Amino acid sequence: MSAPSGLPVFPGTVDAAGQPATLGVMGGGQLGRMFVHAAQRLGYFTAVLDADPHSPAGLVSHHHIQTSYSDAQGLAQLAQLCAAITTEFENVPSAALKTLAARRPVAPGAAAVAIAQDRIQEKSHFTASVGVAGVTCAPYAVIQTPEQLKAVPADLLPGILKTARMGYDGKGQARVKNAAELAAAWAELKQVPCVLEKLLPLKAECSVIVARGWDGRTVGFAPQLNVHVDGILAVTEAYEGNMPLALAARAQAATKAIADHIGYVGVLCVEFFVIDDGSEHGALVVNEMAPRPHNSGHYTLDACDVSQFDLQVHAMAGLPLPAPRQHSPAIMLNLLGDLWFDAAGQPRTPDWQAVLALPGAHLHLYGKTDARPGRKMGHLTFTAADVASVKATACQAARVLGLPGFESAP
Repeated sequence: MSAPSGLPVFPGTVDAAGQPATLGVMGGGQLGRMFVHAAQRLGYFTAVLDADPHSPAGLVSHHHIQTSYSDAQGLAQLAQLCAAITTEFENVPSAALKTLAARRPVAPGAAAVAIAQDRIQEKSHFTASVGVAGVTCAPYAVIQTPEQLKAVPADLLPGILKTARMGYDGKGQARVKNAAELAAAWAELKQVPCVLEKLLPLKAECSVIVARGWDGRTVGFAPQLNVHVDGILAVTEAYEGNMPLALAARAQAATKAIADHIGYVGVLCVEFFVIDDGSEHGALVVNEMAPRPHNSGHYTLDACDVSQFDLQVHAMAGLPLPAPRQHSPAIMLNLLGDLWFDAAGQPRTPDWQAVLALPGAHLHLYGKTDARPGRKMGHLTFTAADVASVKATACQAARVLGLPGFESAP
């Protein structure tokens, strides 16, 4: 796939009217904020479309278009301002991206985002595209009608029922042990289209982040090992030896195949389960994909010479994609709004004094003033010269802050 007209967009350039090169992002959350910082570091102006007047990305961008994702006037303004546009959120309407793509290069494209928005399409895509020995898609059934509910094979239970659309961070999901619980859970989810996945013997979870350019060149990071608590990422471990080399190679090959199959452009994260299949290291099962930078890749800001957000800027603007190099072992701890409340539910300030005194601490807060339980407020990455040191310091920080999840990390 060749780059659309208008690419590459070089940093620091101006158009015929004297306007600086501007890159746009749909969505104003923390991922958009970190994209804006990466683009501005290269000298680009930035524009954010998000209805929230206090959105983290909007607060730091040159332009903030405060409209909904589907507002025709807002989309027209974004297209007029920007030379290229991306998204920080997979639930931006794919129709809006298609509208923008009629006027400007958009990466990732509407078709790729539409797949990630619908688990039914996503499962079909994985089945068709992976093609890597030792990597499979979890056994599943589509449930859209009462007839499909009744026809669910017994060997898919126990399982996890997931809404086909709008589910993330553990939302829109229910574990079910038998047919009766499945029927009750589907009713609780208002009988929206769902996917039932067989519950598999889980050994670990990992993710792979790649960036693919308009010319098909793909670069990426080594797999990250992840720990989730209540469906939300709690810990990411990124260092050599965090998982067996054979599994890591398979995960990277499968992620590239998934991106290549749809001619993806931009940053893509694919999440995998490592399951116990009786072999020494286990097997890989594709879980889901995110058409954007990912929470598990935030460590790249501090532990790599090129971050996932740098690659997002390069890919959308048609710039060369440098192969990233990790210079330090890293562990990232996710910081949720729960930390801003004590055991009695009273507001407090986390003990940043103690945390920032630790060696290799990199604190990233997202500019959100309203802390709520479960809300992603920031992350804390530790780097060190060796794995033992980074683990010891991250454990110390987790104890200081009272963070769950790290103690269960492999």
